[in-house]
Amino acid sequence: MPTRKPEDSTAPVAPPSDEEQRRLAQSNNAFAVELWRQVNGSPGNLALSPASITLALAMAWGGARGETASEMKQVLHFQGSADEVMASAGQLLQAWNTSTGNTVLRVVNRLFGSKSYTFEQPYLDKTKATFNAPLEPVDFDNDIEATRESINAWVARQTEDRIQGLLPERSLRPRLTKLVLVNAVYFKAVWAHLFSEDQTVSEPFFVTSTVKKDADLMRRTGSYAYAEQDGVKVLELPYRDGAWSMIFALPDAVDGLAEVERNLSSEVLNDWVTALRTETVNVALPRFEVNPEAPVELGDALMNLGMARAFDAQRADFTAMANPPNSSERLHISKVFHKAFVKVNEQGTEAAAATAVVMMARSAMGRQREPKDFRADHPFLFFLRDKASGMILFMGRVSEPPVSTAPKRSEPNLAGRGE
Repeated sequence: MPTRKPEDSTAPVAPPSDEEQRRLAQSNNAFAVELWRQVNGSPGNLALSPASITLALAMAWGGARGETASEMKQVLHFQGSADEVMASAGQLLQAWNTSTGNTVLRVVNRLFGSKSYTFEQPYLDKTKATFNAPLEPVDFDNDIEATRESINAWVARQTEDRIQGLLPERSLRPRLTKLVLVNAVYFKAVWAHLFSEDQTVSEPFFVTSTVKKDADLMRRTGSYAYAEQDGVKVLELPYRDGAWSMIFALPDAVDGLAEVERNLSSEVLNDWVTALRTETVNVALPRFEVNPEAPVELGDALMNLGMARAFDAQRADFTAMANPPNSSERLHISKVFHKAFVKVNEQGTEAAAATAVVMMARSAMGRQREPKDFRADHPFLFFLRDKASGMILFMGRVSEPPVSTAPKRSEPNLAGRGE
């Protein structure tokens, strides 16, 4: 397991107050489910890191003014002033980065700014102090593809090479691109109770009610937090450090995931978590990996949610970030690229994500009962969350697990038992 901590690793930092964490989680999770509804139309497996996207956009919000700042605040559901939100978010980020124990969590930020462009020093000071996001001067005027590859290499290093090619070819424009704000997240943790690989067997996974394929289903019977809510089975699998867990939401109907996604809201997610009770559960869960080849471009989704001015070269106001004498050189958001990787197996979870905001100039346990069955042999959702704050670090959908490599099942359908 990787043990490398962030470049500035120091003694553990206390997280924000419970109330500050609650507000941050409410904001992040509300934005997460609204963004999910904008991007979940494409078929297949999908994953996002709402926390990564929120942090990257928070850095941009810190440089916005007027209606641009107001729209961004509304879409991101931020509560409080920019200084208050950024201070709380920065403290939570430092607490995550300096945590000790079995879990590896690294959240890093960086500003890649044009050498030939002048940024407001108070903005640079604030993002460095709050998000540990120093400005790295780069050449956006000449060999811009080399600069793009350099930024991608930095992201790959921060994510143990799990996120490759965050910025696609020709995503940056010579002499117009002035700033790329990047957030990268890497997470790796071991289950509190491991699945035995001997119990993993190849069984049918129903992609739809009429289409099935073989998948490697991990099996274990144990005490887990479990709930049944409005046609959805909810299961929480904790990690060994006790600070993080993964929530699985499995519709009763094989073809029921689309309806669950349509009805998903931060309130629904909260209801699922609140309803969890300790039960003995027979768990059957596929190994899976969400690893898209290309990043998702989130610009249209963000504009649909109401963040229009930030992307409008004529109306965007990021003058707290940079305020050139020539108004034609003022900044607006050109693209927001995001890529997430999530892998779940018998040992635990590995996840990574990165978000890049490209800025251009305008001209550019309870009483014992019968065991419950949680058999994820059809599409489901997952949420990797910070248990203290409730904040969603990753969320995703598994509609088609990878090709099966485990032996075929030959014995009766009983869940394997473990400690």
